[in-house]
Amino acid sequence: MGKEQQPPAYGGQALVEGVMFGGKNHTVAAIRRKDDTIDYFHLPKEKNSVRMKLKKIPFVRGIVALIESAGVGSRHLTFSSERYDVMPGEEIEKEEETSKLAMVLGVAAVGVLSLLFGKFVFTLIPVFLAQALQFVAPGKTAQILLESLFKLILLLTYVSLISMTPLIKRVFQYHGAEHKVINAYENNLPMTVENVQAQSRLHFRCGSSFMLFTVIVGMFVYFLVPTDPFWLRIVNRILLIPVVLGISFEVLQLTNSLRNVPVLKYLGYPGLWLQLLTTKDPDDKQVEVAIASFERLLEIEEHGAVAMEVVTKSDSETETETVPVT
Repeated sequence: MGKEQQPPAYGGQALVEGVMFGGKNHTVAAIRRKDDTIDYFHLPKEKNSVRMKLKKIPFVRGIVALIESAGVGSRHLTFSSERYDVMPGEEIEKEEETSKLAMVLGVAAVGVLSLLFGKFVFTLIPVFLAQALQFVAPGKTAQILLESLFKLILLLTYVSLISMTPLIKRVFQYHGAEHKVINAYENNLPMTVENVQAQSRLHFRCGSSFMLFTVIVGMFVYFLVPTDPFWLRIVNRILLIPVVLGISFEVLQLTNSLRNVPVLKYLGYPGLWLQLLTTKDPDDKQVEVAIASFERLLEIEEHGAVAMEVVTKSDSETETETVPVT
């Protein structure tokens, strides 16, 4: 039963007017086009022996998985942002691509806040704020607690502000649809709009929970290293980024494995509370897109992309496929 509730092969990501789901060998995105049709984008997962070995090593596997998901997710985001508001067959002018790219980066920041530049900003700004208030909160313990508080405030403020924009609101609705589909699947329910809508929009394995865990885990890790002098504190925070990410990923996996254990399930609740901000209840049409994406993934995982006759064309050409939308 535990395996049915936690199928390790399936995860997802909200897109612009769509949802991407990933399995063992493939990732598939489905988006709602301007003419109300559903369009698909398929990417096979690249096989790399070194990466596969690294993904089996605890604390290292999380960093590898995050980098991998960020790369794959950005390609799906590009696909969705370039097509969702364009009629099938229309070409996107080259001069429009810059503004499209800016939008993609804004949406991608929600999912990869803890990576690359975003992670540096998220890590270092609280350090400088805490240092500026050292006269109020002197000492290592007080500084680390204050730093962690600023980091939490920064995270909540960022998510709250972007959730006010119409585009991100809809992305968060698709985020909720993604979770509802996964919950329906893990509960062995038929993939109908009614069944999916009845599910929770929260999930223990969500990346939003991971972002919150980086704040909590970071606080405990920082107690193990010096905070003075200030330059050493900055160096420590930068060098510890992969350590915090790796441990946070393991904590995320642990809370997911304990979600049905009395009392211990509450360890994952802080992450679920954050998801109240990063997910919204989807409408039926958004759930339809999420279901279409997930069912297409299952079909491709079972039969293969060639058998499904899914053909992805580059640039402004429209993806074509012979399987009708269900």
